[in-house]
Amino acid sequence: MTKKALITGITGQDGSYLAELLLEKGYKVYGVRRRTSVPILENIKHIENEIELIEGDLLDLSSLVRAVQVSNPDEVYNLGAQSFVGTSWNQPIITGQVTALSVTNMLESVRIVKPDAKFYQASSSEMFGKVVETPQKETTPFYPRSPYGVAKVYGHWMTVNYRESYDMFTCSGILFNHESPRRGIEFVTRKISDAVARIKLGLQSELRLGNLDALRDWGYAKDYVECMWLMLQQKEADDYVIATGEVHSVKEFCELAFSHVGLSYQDYVVTDPKFFRAAEVDLLLGDPSKSIEKLGWNPQKTTFKELVHLMVDQDMERIRQYKSQYNVLGK
Repeated sequence: MTKKALITGITGQDGSYLAELLLEKGYKVYGVRRRTSVPILENIKHIENEIELIEGDLLDLSSLVRAVQVSNPDEVYNLGAQSFVGTSWNQPIITGQVTALSVTNMLESVRIVKPDAKFYQASSSEMFGKVVETPQKETTPFYPRSPYGVAKVYGHWMTVNYRESYDMFTCSGILFNHESPRRGIEFVTRKISDAVARIKLGLQSELRLGNLDALRDWGYAKDYVECMWLMLQQKEADDYVIATGEVHSVKEFCELAFSHVGLSYQDYVVTDPKFFRAAEVDLLLGDPSKSIEKLGWNPQKTTFKELVHLMVDQDMERIRQYKSQYNVLGK
């Protein structure tokens, strides 16, 4: 019997990779997407005919109930959120609504319509914020340092609460930073890889960044969605840290990215105070031991260096195509 999965945030980085993985495993895949005047389907255009999109909004419980009714899922992956940390200071209310309260909407829609469906919540390492221990594991206390981190803590504990209150299979993956060529351009890693391509190809002269000394545990998003799936294949629901167990600085990311195309980051990177966070998070380093031991997941499938090179290569190809088209049009 074909398994069915419902994904919120299917047009994003994680949602698109997860949809690909589930299709490869023979699932019928449904995705919730918010109606917009200009559809943003770039990440899933290559599989658009293989999935079924259902209009819905994370702030509208009735539309989510309908989405669960239509899809009748065996598994629900709640990946939708306002996911850019920097924006959460400028838009704290909408971040609270979309990143926090929407989790309750999704949990409630599943409880009402399909309480036996397995539920995955996308939690975040930003919940640890001002860390109280290093590395951070599932039992590390949360100390969020942004409205986004605070909202993710709410969603995380609501997921635990539904598990304990209603005996539902609900679990959270506490994902540390995970990147790919599909990452939004506003995120620092993609901002770097895009700038490297533009600078190398003569379309940009400098790259302005914030804290170059910030340390993060960076992995490949395509590898991380496999861990999400593994979590829902277990007999009992539980929460897991998804991380590589290695830490790297923004400066190191810059070094690898620029050197990959024969440039030195010191010649192009400018530190700009406006990109510093209101409350800085200096170090996030995850302990993936539980995911490795209980799920059999491999956090080192793609190395940090391979990830950086992959992102730069794809942005180089994209900018080359853009530049070629731009020249052909005579602009």
